Amino acid sequence: MPYLPSLKSGTLFDVFKQYPHFSHSLHLFLQDLLRGPSPFSVAERELIAGYVSGLNKCEFCCGTHAGLAERLGGWEGLVEIFLNDQPYEPENPKMASILAYVRKLTLDIDKVGQEDIDVLLVDGWDEQAVVHANLVCGAFNLFNRWVTGLGVSGDPQYVKGTIKQLLSAGYVGVNDMIENFLLKQST
Repeated sequence: MPYLPSLKSGTLFDVFKQYPHFSHSLHLFLQDLLRGPSPFSVAERELIAGYVSGLNKCEFCCGTHAGLAERLGGWEGLVEIFLNDQPYEPENPKMASILAYVRKLTLDIDKVGQEDIDVLLVDGWDEQAVVHANLVCGAFNLFNRWVTGLGVSGDPQYVKGTIKQLLSAGYVGVNDMIENFLLKQST
C-alpha cells in the first residue's frame, strides 16, 4: 500500500510519472552504471543490486534485480543463498569477496576500512571494480530507500513485468515510457 495518497496503485511507475525529472536522470545513470562498460558482467551488477536490495529488505528491488541476475546469468536463487549465508561455490569465486564488501558497506558502513579494499585487491579486483561495486551498492541503497520509504508494492506480477521491460528496453526504456505517458496526458 503506497504511503502517499497520490500514488494510486502504489507502483514505482506511479512515482516516476509524478517525478519525471528525478526519474529521468536516475535512469540515465542506471543505464550507464548497469549496462555500460564495467569490470563486472551485466548479470554480476544485477546480482549486486539484488543482494544489496535484499539486505535492505526492499522487496520490489530485490525481486526485480535478483530476477534480472537470474535471467542474465542463470543464477537461480543465488541472491537468497547469499542473504541466508548458505554455502555456495560461485562460478566466479571473486564475487564472494565483492558481495561481502557490499554487505559491509550496506549494513556496517562505519566499519569499512582499508583492509576491506585490500581484500578485494588481493582477490584480483582492480580499482575500477572497487569503484563500480561502490556505485552499484550506493545506487541501490538510494533506490531501496526511495521505494520502501514511499510504500511501493513488491507485487510479484509487477516485479515480473518490470523484469521483462528492463530486459527488452533497459533503464532508458523507462524514460521512454514516462515520456509517452506524459505526452498522452498533455493531449
